[in-house]
Amino acid sequence: MATPLFIGNEIYRHSHLGSKHPLSIPRVSAVMDVCAAMGWLDAANYRESRPAHVDELIRFHTPDYVAAVAEAERRLSIEPEQSERYNLGRGGNPIYGTMFRRPATGVGGSLIAAAHLLQQAGIVYSPGGGTHHGQPARASGFCYFNDAVLAILHWLDRGLDRVAYVDLDVHHGDGVEAAFNADPRVLFVSVHEAGRWPKSGAAEDHGIGNLFNFPVPPGMHDDEMSLLLHDAIAPLVADFAPQALVIQCGADALAEDPLAKQELGNGALWQAVAVLKELAPRLLVLGGGGYNPWAVARCWSGIWAGLNGFEIPERLPPEAEAVLQGLSWNRLAGRSQYASWPPEHWTTRLADPWRGGAIRDEVRALARQARQRGV
Repeated sequence: MATPLFIGNEIYRHSHLGSKHPLSIPRVSAVMDVCAAMGWLDAANYRESRPAHVDELIRFHTPDYVAAVAEAERRLSIEPEQSERYNLGRGGNPIYGTMFRRPATGVGGSLIAAAHLLQQAGIVYSPGGGTHHGQPARASGFCYFNDAVLAILHWLDRGLDRVAYVDLDVHHGDGVEAAFNADPRVLFVSVHEAGRWPKSGAAEDHGIGNLFNFPVPPGMHDDEMSLLLHDAIAPLVADFAPQALVIQCGADALAEDPLAKQELGNGALWQAVAVLKELAPRLLVLGGGGYNPWAVARCWSGIWAGLNGFEIPERLPPEAEAVLQGLSWNRLAGRSQYASWPPEHWTTRLADPWRGGAIRDEVRALARQARQRGV
């Protein structure tokens, strides 16, 4: 199998949604810098993304909506009627200087990945992707365009008829589910925090039998995630026998994330990717949510290491430590629980300790119900 490919772009280093927006932290750029400092990223395994073209975006999004996003970027303003219609400039979806180019670049990366994987089996990692809330004619949940939907449509349009999508973000992947809940060619699996925005993804939602939602109560830890993975998610994907698999690796279910109440360590997500990547000849791994810059950088860098079989040292070399020490975050909430800021292990190690515990009956029931349904 070919060497995994990393897709990135410098736009993530210079694009800002506003000083108080949760996404105004270094994420993709920090992962690129950590991986480069570790010697894991070079010209041989890196490819620059590009903004998706309008004709590519309108495969899923409506032409009027795409035009409205582009015009709002150009003018840095939007009329009130359009703001309400398209959910732009409101609801966490601000008007900002790269509001078209940045999400279009995320789509472009996922489309480059999809085209590459059609040509040859293998693995592509695009941490700038994973904008799973995007709707055909509305921005939603910080997501202006839906790169995951567009990548899957690229495959379906070109003849693949079994594509699996597994969403590990703490928020339900509602945009992807809505796009494919009546398409038997797509298996949709989402593990998310029950009751959290967008408050969709009930375990009882089955689509036409191709939807499997795992709304886990707050406090999910690594042993519970591992149970769901081995007892339900991996068997569902294996039984579906996908020709291609997308994994959305939002890092907002990690214990350090400020916008959720789960208790995962990054090892739980690394384990999920390691298990699932064996189940399809084509694998596209995306980013997603994640609002603590150190947690995201460490988690997503470790995902890239795992995809390549790179060894993760117990302590990082000075070059990688310097990248993490150079990150900043203006969020004040939660700092009092740490003796120092940032905590030392956030800048000296990638791997979290395994965060296990007793497995709750609610979690076991979710796995059991999925097994009983099957695919």
